[in-house]
Amino acid sequence: MAFVKDKLPDNVAGKFYVDRQCIDCDVCRDTSPSNFKRNDNNGYSYVCKQPESTEEFELCMDALMACPVEAIGDDAEAGDLPKASKFAA
Repeated sequence: MAFVKDKLPDNVAGKFYVDRQCIDCDVCRDTSPSNFKRNDNNGYSYVCKQPESTEEFELCMDALMACPVEAIGDDAEAGDLPKASKFAA
């Protein structure tokens, strides 16, 4: 389980984030490359862009569920997660 208090400073503001538990396994970057990037200097992933479409939202959720150390979280204080239908064209 990811903890907001351990959120990495590189994360952009918003619902999804990566915390200090990240082991730099590349799962999130493979799953959602538009939303997760690697900090090469420190060897961890972070959220570089919050989801802006149904597809990105679903990929971020897939990354959250697939993270082997549960380092990806969603910040309840940031408001409700957008519903996928919100992004429907």
